[in-house]
Amino acid sequence: MADKSSDLSETFISSDRADAWQREKQRRQDSSGAATEVLLKLANLRTGDRVLEVAAGTGDQALIISRSVGPSGQVVAVDISANMLSHAAEAAREEGLANIETRVMNAEKLEFETNSFDAVICRMALMLFPNPTTALAEMYRVVKPLRNVAVMVWSTAEKNPFHGLPLQVVRNVGKMPTSPIRQPGMFALSGTGVLEGVYRQAGFSDVEIHTSPLRRKYSSLQETIRSLKGSHAILHDHMAKLSEADQARAWEQIEQGMSSFVGPNGFDAPGEVLIGVGTK
Repeated sequence: MADKSSDLSETFISSDRADAWQREKQRRQDSSGAATEVLLKLANLRTGDRVLEVAAGTGDQALIISRSVGPSGQVVAVDISANMLSHAAEAAREEGLANIETRVMNAEKLEFETNSFDAVICRMALMLFPNPTTALAEMYRVVKPLRNVAVMVWSTAEKNPFHGLPLQVVRNVGKMPTSPIRQPGMFALSGTGVLEGVYRQAGFSDVEIHTSPLRRKYSSLQETIRSLKGSHAILHDHMAKLSEADQARAWEQIEQGMSSFVGPNGFDAPGEVLIGVGTK
């Protein structure tokens, strides 16, 4: 098990965080559904494939993968959070999908045989691991030769103001130092060439990095702030380091900053993700 103090994936382990993540399921689909389609296309899924999803969370993507590989295929959804996976297992039962298996597991030590999966997918998690190269090397190990490992991570903070702006406000208010390069964080793999470099260090020689836009929309500024307060786990962890007075000041500044994305149709902010794919 990785050092919990440096593993931001630990932030999502509690039942409260898992429940909050589940409540945002439809919002994730609305904002990043098109990017997820690109991710799955690059994974090159085929009917009958056995697919590993790393950091599967509450299982919304596992359901899509399950339908892609069909009843003759299999999806093994792993996550460090048993609470997250309980939602995934329940969703699979409700959908009548019998080809999804859930297992609690650390991404940096995958408990599977070498060359045992036809594809490996990891969405919005690689940048949170203490050692992303180790995690990606494990994905490389368990995927079959000539098959793909596809991941999605956040692009830069500047291109993702819904998450980047609040985090910057909290750092400014709390006079927190800028995170060291390559320290786990939402934007840790967003720099030019960084994700490609991690792929190559993990053993891949055939690597492509794609960008995909997304939009984050809410009916009003008030709904936007409620969502941030209820589901932005990493922001909560940063906020907890501030005094009550500084927290109130931070939320005031966040609301002020977010107001610039409010128009006649409500809140609408741009976003961008990076999608990497490598062939073994």
